[in-house]
Amino acid sequence: MLKQRSDANERAKKSRLGKVWLVGAGPGDAELLTVKALRAINTADIIFYDYLVSDDIRALFPKNAPAHYVGKAKNQHSIAQEDLNQLLVKQAQLGLTVCRIKGGDPFVFGRGGEELLELRTAGIEAEVIPGITSASGCSTYADIPLTHRGLSQGCTFVTGHAEKSLDVNWAALAQLNHTLVFYMGLTRADEIAAKLLAGGLAADTPVAIIENGCRKDQRDIISSLSEFPGTVIREQVQSPALIIVGEVVRMKEKLQAQVQLHASEKQYLLA
Repeated sequence: MLKQRSDANERAKKSRLGKVWLVGAGPGDAELLTVKALRAINTADIIFYDYLVSDDIRALFPKNAPAHYVGKAKNQHSIAQEDLNQLLVKQAQLGLTVCRIKGGDPFVFGRGGEELLELRTAGIEAEVIPGITSASGCSTYADIPLTHRGLSQGCTFVTGHAEKSLDVNWAALAQLNHTLVFYMGLTRADEIAAKLLAGGLAADTPVAIIENGCRKDQRDIISSLSEFPGTVIREQVQSPALIIVGEVVRMKEKLQAQVQLHASEKQYLLA
C-alpha cells in the first residue's frame, strides 16, 4: 500500500509542470543578491549556473539541490544555448522548481530574453529576478559614478562580443557625451580604441578597466583611450573585465583623494 501511494505521488508530481526562475546574481559579491534571488535559490530543486556566478554565491547553494555548470567563457561553451533552453524546459516538465542563475542581470547581455521566450512558448511558468548589472556594481565599487552633473548626462551599455567586427555606430557613440560601458570587450580593446578615436573622442579621454569587479580581488586600472589597448596587454588583464570610457572616470581620483585627506586629518588629530 505504501509503495502504491509513493508511486501515485511520484506520478502526480511528474504530471504537474514546474517553474523556472531566471535569477540575476549580480556581479560577484554575494551580499548584493536580492532577498528574492536568495529565496529562489533556497527553494530550488535543481540549479543551473553561469561562468560569472562567483564562488561566494555558489557557497550559498542548498546542499540538497544538484547544481550544474552551464557557463560560457570565450570559445569555451559547456553547452549550446539551444540545448540549454530545452534542458530548462524538460526539467520544468518533470515538475521541478528550476533556478537558472546568471551573473549580473538576465536581461543585460545575459540571453535571458531568449530563455524566457523558449520557456513560455513551451507553456512553462517562468519568472525573471533582476540582478545588479556589472556596469552599475563594478563602477560603484570602483568609486566611478556612471553619470555626474556636468560630466555625463547619460550612460550607454555596449557588448564587445561579436563573431567578427562589432556592429556599432561608432561616430554616434563618440558624440553622445555619455559614459560608455563595454561588456566582454577585453579582446576588442584595439578596435574599441581605434573606432572611438576615429569617431572624434579625444586621445586623453579616461578609461577604467575593472577586473573581477565586486569580488575580493577586484582590480581597477586607469588609462587613457589612446593607451588603453597597450595597458590591457601590459597589465595582463584577465576576464571578467569591464571597460568604462568617459570623463566620469576622473571622479575616482577626486573621491579617493577625499578619503585620504580625512584619513590624514584623523592621524594628525590623534598624534
